[in-house]
Order: sequence, then C-alpha cells, then structure tokens
Amino acid sequence: MTQSKKEVLLKPIAIKVIIAVVVLWLIKGLQIAFSWDLGVYGVFPRSMDGLVGIVLAPLIHGSFEHLFSNTLALFVLTTALFYEYPKSAKWTFIIIYFGSGLGVWLFARESYHIGASGLTHGMMFFLFLIGVLRRDKPAMALAMIVFFLYGSMVWGVLPTKEEISFESHLFGALMGVVCAIMFRHKDPKPAEKKYSWEIEETDIEANSDDVSEMGWDEDRFK
Repeated sequence: MTQSKKEVLLKPIAIKVIIAVVVLWLIKGLQIAFSWDLGVYGVFPRSMDGLVGIVLAPLIHGSFEHLFSNTLALFVLTTALFYEYPKSAKWTFIIIYFGSGLGVWLFARESYHIGASGLTHGMMFFLFLIGVLRRDKPAMALAMIVFFLYGSMVWGVLPTKEEISFESHLFGALMGVVCAIMFRHKDPKPAEKKYSWEIEETDIEANSDDVSEMGWDEDRFK
C-alpha cells in the first residue's frame, strides 16, 4: 500500500520540477531575446545591492551551456529529494537555496555569482550523506545511484577555472551536509521486507531454541 502510494506521488512531483526547469529556460530565452543583462542580479559578496542575488542568482545563467549543464541534474536531484524524503525535502531545499547564497555573499570573491549549481551540489551531498547515515535500503540505493551519476560534483567544491563559482558549489555542499545530519531521522524508515527464506530461517531457529529448552527442562527433573 505504501509503495503504490509513493508511485502515485512521483508523477506530480516530476511535473512540478519540470515546470520549474521550464521557467529557468524561459528566463534565459527572454534574456537573450531582449538583451537583458541579468548578471547584475547575481550575488555580489558583501554588497547590500548584492543581497538580492541570494534570491535571484539560482534563476540566472550565464549561457545556454551553463543552463543545460544544470537542467538534468536539477530535475533528477529535486525529484529524488521530494520523492524519497517528503517530510524533510521542503526545509532542505530552502536551507540549501538561501544558505548557499548567504555563504557566497559573506565569503566569496568579489564578483557576480549566478546559476543553480550551488543548489544541485547541495542536493547531491544531501542525498548521498543521508543515505549513508540512515542505512535503510531505499536511502542507500538512492545514495549510490546519485553518487554514480553526479559523484564528480565532489571536485566542484575546489577552485578550478576563474569563471566558475566554486564558492557556490562549496556552500551548497556544506548546506547539504548540514541538512543531512539535521534531518536524518525526520522521514520514517520503511518497514524491512522479509523474504520467505528469511522467515523460514527464523522459524527454524525458534524451533531449535524451543527444543533446547525442553531438553534442559527434562534434564532438571531426572
């Protein structure tokens, strides 16, 4: 019953994420069509005007290539987050979204920082670490899949090219780690599925214990 319920919920989650991604593409299309310079609405560290970027920066991308590189990761990671961890997903998303931007504003290089890469890094680190901490089968399976697909994001927290905001990646990842530790017990673990051979083994062990106790009782009364 729980499993079928989750399958029904997956479709609306995926649709909402697709709509959000389409909005990002519309923003980029309008930027190109009307020659808007949206980069000035990114996070500019330690500037009062740059605070607006904490809200707007993840919606702005420097190029179609930049947006394309984030699109699939945003879809996969956001859908996985809200599907597998429905109780902690909302706060995790909010903390990563605003926390990564605030970290950039406080500590990053003085330049405009834009893009949703901090968000994708935060969700990847969250999904991987919470699977390791919880150790239930679905969480661990999802953690392995996410790491297989996006494990290379680990290197994104290190400075590489000057035009890449590794600070956004770093603070997004840190927020993801914090959320994984904070919310590791918020979503209940699924009931452990027992296979027929496991049940048979348990019954055999119980019967053998009963036989041993009966033999011990007989020995006492001899």
